[in-house]
Amino acid sequence: MSDKFQMFENRLSKVEKHLRKTARRQGITCFRLYDRDLPEFPLIIELYEDKVYVAEYQSDHKLDEDAYEAWLQGSLDVVAKVLGVQRDDLYLRTRQRKQNRQSQYEKIDFSREELIVQEDGLKFKVNLSDYLDSGLFLDHRITRHMVREEAKDKKVLNLFCYTGSFSVYAAAGGAASVTSIDLSKTYLAWAEENMRLNGLLDPARHQYIHADVLQYLDELKLNTYDLVVLDPPTFSNSKRMKDFLDIQRDHVELVNKVLLTIKKDGVLYFSNNLRRFELDEPAIKASSIKNITAQTVPFDFQGKLLRHCFRIIK
Repeated sequence: MSDKFQMFENRLSKVEKHLRKTARRQGITCFRLYDRDLPEFPLIIELYEDKVYVAEYQSDHKLDEDAYEAWLQGSLDVVAKVLGVQRDDLYLRTRQRKQNRQSQYEKIDFSREELIVQEDGLKFKVNLSDYLDSGLFLDHRITRHMVREEAKDKKVLNLFCYTGSFSVYAAAGGAASVTSIDLSKTYLAWAEENMRLNGLLDPARHQYIHADVLQYLDELKLNTYDLVVLDPPTFSNSKRMKDFLDIQRDHVELVNKVLLTIKKDGVLYFSNNLRRFELDEPAIKASSIKNITAQTVPFDFQGKLLRHCFRIIK
């Protein structure tokens, strides 16, 4: 084994031992193990119970095709060896941005490697083969728990709901109602399935709305919701979206529109993944704004998390 691969093996062994111990103590079975720790190995490695998800970030590796293939296979051999899994249990995603792909959420494969995993006593479907992301954003584990703790008897709104994990947590916390809105019918169906997995599917109380959030906000009733989750994409130019979203430029208008739909003293959890994001606090029409990014960083994302999270009270 070359020095480079040995270095990768040593690093992975070290973080695996440390993180697995913490995960076991906290009863967590899905967590991130490795996040581009070494520049020569620009990989993200996540464990979903006994399956391993490996995402390769596009990098300027300056390798020809044969050398690149040898590097990739060597890397996967190290991952399988350190984690004690078969190569068949490794799922590789290459995050090369296709020029013609409108959204990171569009399907890129059709092998449907799906499994049901547990988090915080709840069940979620993840898909390790067909999309750029698994369907469960592990970095929001703590934020989801906060929403669950706060949801009892509340009217909850989940905007850009993706696969509805926040919706499941809110419903499990005893929310009076949960409204989930997304532009993707695929993800709304997935959100319903996650609710069903947990025995929480209740059409009388929980709704799934297929809509462009930016347009739909104008149709929502004022002063209606007690608790809102807003986790928009950093940029979106989906062809189905009427407006082009740039979260730094548009966040004040977006947050203020959401606040109009919230009752007095209601709570908004607002997060985004723009590394250099700056919240324009004076322009937000709220009684309290608290940056809870540090509080919501799970053990497996310490020092690696690029997202921001705020708890805003109307």
